[in-house]
Amino acid sequence: MKRETICLIIACLISFILTAGIMNWRMEIVHAELSDTQQSLAKEVFRFHVIAESDSANDQRIKLKVRDAVLKYMKAHMTRAERRDAKATKAWTLTHKKELTDTADKILKKEKVSYRAKAEVTTCYFPDKRYGDIIFPEGNYEALRIVLGKGNGHNWWCVLYPNLCFTNATCAVVDEDGKKELKEALSAEEYEMVTATSEFKIKWFFFGKDHAKESD
Repeated sequence: MKRETICLIIACLISFILTAGIMNWRMEIVHAELSDTQQSLAKEVFRFHVIAESDSANDQRIKLKVRDAVLKYMKAHMTRAERRDAKATKAWTLTHKKELTDTADKILKKEKVSYRAKAEVTTCYFPDKRYGDIIFPEGNYEALRIVLGKGNGHNWWCVLYPNLCFTNATCAVVDEDGKKELKEALSAEEYEMVTATSEFKIKWFFFGKDHAKESD
């Protein structure tokens, strides 16, 4: 009886180790597949990033004023076609960096601070960012980045394309127009990733990438 108990315990331990190993292997595959989809998503998205001089209340307030001024300038000077295409949005931004810097600097001068702004188009790492029931997964994305002074303060960001910045400047949530814009801009798989991230991961874990595509 004692021998049977020992054998049963050993069998349970082996089963547990094998199951844990399979689950770990499966999760590694899921993370790799999600990473591939995030990289694909990143090609369809262009973000906006403003970094404050410091975390003081005044510098954080100025950061938001710069945000509003830059978005207002872009909305007034970009054509509808330029706002509805990722490449066109990036191209417009690249050719108007000086104007965007000047727009930010006007706010800084008005606020009578000594530091100035620097605008650039670059690839930045972003953590997960939720806008209501929309979540953009962590990863590297191209962005218009405006650094105020030394850029040592907390930052603010939104999505320029699809143009969520323009449909909702605070970007606390994505309204129906924003969701429609997202759906038109992204593939079905990418759209599912940003609208149902947890369910998306579970589906990929149990059924794999091919099943996720079939169910879109």
